Amino acid sequence: MTENTGKRTERDSMGELEVPSEALYGAQTGRALDNFPISGIRFPRRFIQAIGAVKLEAAEVNNELGGLDGDLKDAIVRAAEEVVAGEHDEHFVVDVFQTGSGTSTNMNANEVISNRAIQILGGEVGSKEPVHPNDHVNRGQSSNDVIPTAIHLSALIGIKEDLLPALERMESALEAKASEFDDVVKTGRTHLQDATPIRLGQEFRGYAGQIERGVERIEKAQSDLAELALGGTAVGTGVNTHPEFAGKVCERLASRFGVEVRETENHFQAQSAMDGAVFASGAMKTVAVSFLKIANDIRFLGSGPRAAYAEIALPEVQPGSSIMPGKVNPVIAESAAMVSAQVIGNDATVAHAGASGNFELNVMLPVLAHNLLQSISLLAATADNLTEQCISGLEATDRGPALVEEGLMLATALAPEIGYDKAASLAKEAYKNDKTIREVARENTDLSEEKLDELLDARKMTEIQV
Repeated sequence: MTENTGKRTERDSMGELEVPSEALYGAQTGRALDNFPISGIRFPRRFIQAIGAVKLEAAEVNNELGGLDGDLKDAIVRAAEEVVAGEHDEHFVVDVFQTGSGTSTNMNANEVISNRAIQILGGEVGSKEPVHPNDHVNRGQSSNDVIPTAIHLSALIGIKEDLLPALERMESALEAKASEFDDVVKTGRTHLQDATPIRLGQEFRGYAGQIERGVERIEKAQSDLAELALGGTAVGTGVNTHPEFAGKVCERLASRFGVEVRETENHFQAQSAMDGAVFASGAMKTVAVSFLKIANDIRFLGSGPRAAYAEIALPEVQPGSSIMPGKVNPVIAESAAMVSAQVIGNDATVAHAGASGNFELNVMLPVLAHNLLQSISLLAATADNLTEQCISGLEATDRGPALVEEGLMLATALAPEIGYDKAASLAKEAYKNDKTIREVARENTDLSEEKLDELLDARKMTEIQV
């Protein structure tokens, strides 16, 4: 191997290629850098963590099954542990927009781990001796089963460690506000028009219920993601791998990360289609839609403070205008709304990528991985930010309760006594003459004051009828 200033010469099946001397990657990664100068977007930390763990546990199992020498195994395991820990992220350099199978990124991992293992054993980086990226690090594997496996595994790790805890904290915060606001009776709204009374706490209980059900949907997606493609190698037949290899690796991955994973029972669908990831992305989109509904309601309920609803007061976190002194905007809710838009768009990309399985392989795996993992990460961060900087600091104002007596839809409570048409007539007269329902009912019906008090009890109208 010839050395140049700041460069070293690597070789692969296509010939020689110079790479930076300090790089742990090799020729195939270098070619991918040249071939895909597209976006500068690289695979996220969770994915690198997952693919490093796959290589690590594969080495352990290959040694157990008699296919890998103990000294080589130990060096590969140590190098892969460093990859899992994030010590070599700067060497994972391939753009997301690359070969559709993710082969470039699989080889990026193989080369980094191989070269680091060579360093550990005192060898010459780039020599492929004594640790070969294909023969040893990639033993029993193909990009075609490793990349789908890493996608599922990284999504599961992100869901377990980041997203579900954040959603549970958000649900708890919404439930706390539901209890805090339970006595705040206000006017309900349907079609953006006045409706019968509701308690502010009931509105927030609805938000908490959306997040609760979002968690349930994501938990369903976890079951699909638990099915790993590992063991199918090139086309699903498992050529060049030990029949016990994938099952044993899956057991070790499950133990390492505390997630349920298992070898698929049908390798042909696991590599030619990414339906489980598409389903998971759909669950993320649904949570994003919930976020958008909650964020927009908070924005509107807090709008004002004098010219709009102003039924809640949002925490003031930063000045809202460069020209209007004293203006404060609902910026945390706006941030959540933008994340929702991004995740909804990500799901469209994932769906299109998932539909791009041609015969025995999906060929949009990297972009699918990027968008799914970004959605998980964005939703987790947004749930915590919305919880900590907005929801937890919300306060009810007296604006909502003050408007209840003026609400025209209180006429609904009169309908059983005086009929729908008469009640509708009273509502129209009250609106036309700027009066309350109580006032026009007192003038136009023979209902006693005591009966009006009973019928127009707004709090009673908010009680759930069973």
